[in-house]
Amino acid sequence: MTEKQKNISNEKNGLHPSNPHRFRYNFAELTQSCETLLPYVFVNKFGIESIDFANPDAVKMLNKAILKSVYHISDWDIPEGYLCPPIPSRADYIHYVADLLASTNDGKIPIGDTVRVLDIGMGANCVYPLIGSSAYGWNFVGSDIDAVSIQNAQKIISNNPSIENKIECRLQTKLGQIFNGIIKPDEKFDLSICNPPFHASLEEANAGTQRKLKNLGNKDVSKKILNFGGQSNELWCKGGEKVFILGMIRESVLFANQCKWFTTLVSKQENLPVIYNFLKSVKAVDVRTINMTQGQKTSRIVAWRFL
Repeated sequence: MTEKQKNISNEKNGLHPSNPHRFRYNFAELTQSCETLLPYVFVNKFGIESIDFANPDAVKMLNKAILKSVYHISDWDIPEGYLCPPIPSRADYIHYVADLLASTNDGKIPIGDTVRVLDIGMGANCVYPLIGSSAYGWNFVGSDIDAVSIQNAQKIISNNPSIENKIECRLQTKLGQIFNGIIKPDEKFDLSICNPPFHASLEEANAGTQRKLKNLGNKDVSKKILNFGGQSNELWCKGGEKVFILGMIRESVLFANQCKWFTTLVSKQENLPVIYNFLKSVKAVDVRTINMTQGQKTSRIVAWRFL
């Protein structure tokens, strides 16, 4: 088998063609970059190197290795109990919105620090800005309602000089607001991104965590593993993602001239009709849906603009 054939056979289904994580993890490279990952790597029953994805310490160490090896982030960590996101799917979002920007830029993806992106709900992990600034050289503003998340993201940025001037953190102090209190008067953005809280209640979020752990083969699903659960503001809000996204659309009207493209992830397909109807009612001039697939999981980005 040629090297090209090996790569094709190792390719994961559905990831964006520009996503560097569309092939199986190269643990030789990752452990060379981050030796602390090595104790978590084993050969599974299929004869393939892997980690225990039900072990939050292993997943966090894998993220550290990926960020160091691929994105040149030498110092990354998150506080205990905060969301540890899957980097391949986060990278997919960035590459798909890069294509979105290209669609209104003569087919060319704009790169460099003249491109400004707003990440709503950046989280303590700061992953979207880390990927976007590394892959395309974009500048980011990351917002969050949680002070610990902002402090940790700022620590990551300060400890990595290559991105110190490319990512700015802003604490959202206005309860229930999304763009208000974050976007300054006359400030311009090319793009806003968001991974909204998925669940409608704490109970629903806990049930989702238990299902995830069970699917990953964790036998003690009654024991909460906080690194997978995340903080409440990361996982749930009253009304779930539908109410959050409708609020985002409502506020986006107020900043129609300050952001070229507004985007958000939509996990639940059944929420799309009400989102489309609301976008029509606020007179968005261009609405697009970008489908994303990773293995058996399907999600989508909804994008809209007024300009």
